Amino acid sequence: MTPPASESGAAGTVRRAAAAKLNLYLHVVGRRADGYHVLDSLVAFASVHDTITASPADELTLAADGPFAGTLEAQTDNLVLQAARRLAEAAGLKAGARIRLMKRLPVASGLGGGSADAAATLEALTRLWGLEVPRDRLVELALEIGADVPVCLLGRAAFIGGIGDEIEPAPALPDAWVVLANPGRPLSTPQVFAARSGPFNAPARFRERARDAAELAALLLERHNDLTSAAVTLCPEVGAAIGALTRAPGCRLARMSGSGATCFGLFEDEGAARRAAADLEAAEPGWWVAPARLVDDTNALEPAP
Repeated sequence: MTPPASESGAAGTVRRAAAAKLNLYLHVVGRRADGYHVLDSLVAFASVHDTITASPADELTLAADGPFAGTLEAQTDNLVLQAARRLAEAAGLKAGARIRLMKRLPVASGLGGGSADAAATLEALTRLWGLEVPRDRLVELALEIGADVPVCLLGRAAFIGGIGDEIEPAPALPDAWVVLANPGRPLSTPQVFAARSGPFNAPARFRERARDAAELAALLLERHNDLTSAAVTLCPEVGAAIGALTRAPGCRLARMSGSGATCFGLFEDEGAARRAAADLEAAEPGWWVAPARLVDDTNALEPAP
């Protein structure tokens, strides 16, 4: 890793989108001796996102705002700060930055928001500080922060294995939209895994490229999210969200993402997704609901301020 010529960092401000991560399917295929579960999952990303903004500063600081910033106010060592400190340490810098996190994604919701924030922070500060970081070294740093951070750094559809740290590129996704629905109750990932019962599943990766949302839904219907029953036991609203999305006109598939509680419905086009989202918001005013498109490359997203 090559340090910049000046530790003051590059002039200006760097902004990065931290996109919502979706598990289009998630199979639990085993359990390691250390207790961690072994997964097989297809990860994709949606256009709804948090935003990381990094500006030059003498010290490293983080300020969070947005609809879900309140859950982060008491955290002094969240994943954003961990990413910033690890990058500075690896580069041998005593650099600072003023980091602003616009938190639009609900916390502990199965959308990988914290991991996406950390990945966006690594990318933003690499540019702000003028670092030349080999990609494999950046991935190593990402994995040190969390198992989901490397795939968020990749920012493309991928199959993940192991505990989430093994990544294999997946076929490109078709043009499609999703409606994300979270009933407003955070779910603890360890508790969901602990509540899971039954036999392990088999890996279910595929090589064919779906031409449209209908073909993608057909592939996904042959696969499952093995954590759904456990999540519904802990949070019955997950079942209600899946049911509401399933009944929405034009929905090809409804499923929970990750360990919940966010669920998604898959739609052919923007109009159907936006109509379904509006209807769901009206029916469940306490829920977080967001229409979004599936994205092939999160680096191409124009980050909202």
